[in-house]
Amino acid sequence: MKTKKARYDWNSTKRWFKFKYLLLLRAKGGPSKVARGFSIGLAVEMFTLPTAGFAFLLIFPLVYLLRANFAGALIGFVFGKVIYIPFSILNKQVGNWLVPKHFKVYLIHHLPHVLSNIIRSGLDLIVGGMVVGAALGIIAYFPVMLLLRYHSNRRKEKRRIRKAQLVASDTNE
Repeated sequence: MKTKKARYDWNSTKRWFKFKYLLLLRAKGGPSKVARGFSIGLAVEMFTLPTAGFAFLLIFPLVYLLRANFAGALIGFVFGKVIYIPFSILNKQVGNWLVPKHFKVYLIHHLPHVLSNIIRSGLDLIVGGMVVGAALGIIAYFPVMLLLRYHSNRRKEKRRIRKAQLVASDTNE
């Protein structure tokens, strides 16, 4: 006798994400540590594409040195991937503005041909991405921290109200 294959239970996935969200809210160091991690991930993503993904490796030491939350950094990194395309235009413009033209010519003549082609095409994106990423990371820190604090305080308030209701119901009995 064949049994039907059960469809995927989306409720378990939803529950898993909610659990991970609560773990993030309850992380040691509080919202500040998670927001710091988010900012690091976002900043690193802004210059990781032109470096063929090697900039991702910067997340590990930065999270450790700045005592940030690694899960928050990964969320910031993924969010950075979502917003990268519109910001790549800005990265290129900022890079063009910051990198001197004679520096590109110097690199092209003094590096092997393969490296000079890579650097010529990606130097503006890398330099611009570092500047824009640092600015975005600093700017994103405050709203993320305030949002996490708001949610944490809201949960605490709900728990306090629930506890007061339980105490009131126990005294009425």
